[in-house]
Amino acid sequence: MSSTFFYGVDKLTVAKAIAIANGTCQGVIGNVAAESISRSQAAVESIVASGKTVYGINTGFGILASTSISAADTATLQHKILQSHSVGVGQPLPVEIAKLMLITKVHSLAKGHSGIRLSTIERIVWHIDNNIIPVVPEKGSVGASGDLSPLAHLFLPLIGAGELFVPSKTGAITERVAAGEYLSSRNIEPLSLGPKEGLALLNGTQFIVSFAIKGVQRLHNCLEAADIIGAMSLEALTGTSAPFDARLHALRPYAGSQLVAQRLRLLLQGSAIMASHVNCDRVQDPYSLRCMPQVHGASRTSWLHLSTLTQIELNAVTDNPILLEDGEAVSGGNFHGQPLAIPLDYACVAAAEIGNISDRRCYLLLEGKWGLPVLLMKNVGLNSGFMIPQYTTAALVTENKTLCFPASADSIPTSLGQEDHVSMGSISGRKLSQVIDNLEYILAIELLSAAQAIEFRRPLKSSNILEFAHSYVRNYVSFANEDRIFALDVEKMASQLRSFDFVQQVNRFSNTAGPSLNEGYEQFGL
Repeated sequence: MSSTFFYGVDKLTVAKAIAIANGTCQGVIGNVAAESISRSQAAVESIVASGKTVYGINTGFGILASTSISAADTATLQHKILQSHSVGVGQPLPVEIAKLMLITKVHSLAKGHSGIRLSTIERIVWHIDNNIIPVVPEKGSVGASGDLSPLAHLFLPLIGAGELFVPSKTGAITERVAAGEYLSSRNIEPLSLGPKEGLALLNGTQFIVSFAIKGVQRLHNCLEAADIIGAMSLEALTGTSAPFDARLHALRPYAGSQLVAQRLRLLLQGSAIMASHVNCDRVQDPYSLRCMPQVHGASRTSWLHLSTLTQIELNAVTDNPILLEDGEAVSGGNFHGQPLAIPLDYACVAAAEIGNISDRRCYLLLEGKWGLPVLLMKNVGLNSGFMIPQYTTAALVTENKTLCFPASADSIPTSLGQEDHVSMGSISGRKLSQVIDNLEYILAIELLSAAQAIEFRRPLKSSNILEFAHSYVRNYVSFANEDRIFALDVEKMASQLRSFDFVQQVNRFSNTAGPSLNEGYEQFGL
């Protein structure tokens, strides 16, 4: 039984938006939102009837804001804006991103400050509920008046244009069809947009915030996985847990560092491997082991910043002009993507750094130090062992570095200078997605390497949690006595990381067998 979310009234969260997208929560327009929507739509009608000049209602757009549009042409104007702004290029967005764009747009419109008709919003809700998802090209937004081009493509089907991804006979959203033909085959008439409706649909940051939603979800999963995998690598390399001492981190009390240090202590608790070398003569571990709290923790701070600002944006009105409750139309800049563009770029660096330190641990595992065989295989020469998987992490780390240039640091004027500063936040969002794609592969390779290395410590065992994590890996990938096509192993583990299953299963085990990795989590505000 799915829960219910009331658009425009309830508080939208990352988790709730994803739940609506995957069908475990039902989004509806309730009576409160319907009244607000009708009130703002009546205000638009009043403006049109009065003849008062208001941007976007009876004027052109952008540099054409001073061009008056007659009352008779206001509907045509809204139709044309969808056509003229549909100039996106590149591959289609993932269906989940396009669906999140629909969900976040409905929530914003349902707050009753955009002057759009209830029937138009209900048509968008129909698309969400039936998984009839518009095809949206990935490139073309500068994140200034919001995400004009992708939002234009998103709403072309409302007027019978554009394309749709629709469920196949198996239920998967795989078929790509012409929107007009598909709607006609189901006797669904295209909408005739009223005054301001086209502008209300196009102005907004729903492309940017939808990438932020997925970025928050996916980066958190990678951060959780990185702690677990890093602890496995430390065990395999017989590293010390001394740098994770709570007293040490109390002297430099960053919440992220303290949280990661606590998680590492819990992950290593009860380890026989750790106990076996407490009196060794090794003075210090390399930074990629010793400084996990500081590095992983800094990335968690970045994640928290993005999460906090995404939460604000999810419940914001990013239209223009905005209709206040007294009916006044105010033209401002709520559509500008800069508030999310900068934290998305920050998160891009944070994700890349998790991959960077993970690659260093992969390299350490191969060196043949501290009792491990060179390249993590006994019969090397004939076999290359785990040497070449680290080539892949090196390549992916460097690719991520090239993606870390902040898109928000650039601005190219558009609309003949009327829009003279733009955020490029759409690019920030897409880059974060690419970096996380690479990070999931990097972490998968470290996980495989650490699992291989731990077996050379037998018969000693690690902690209960890390032994469970090791067993999880072995459910999918066996110990490598000789070379094989390691790409197949990498894909298997990357898939388990990407699906969130690895982290979820380890967390579930820790909650039942102890110690719980969620212990005291809330005290750090992360």
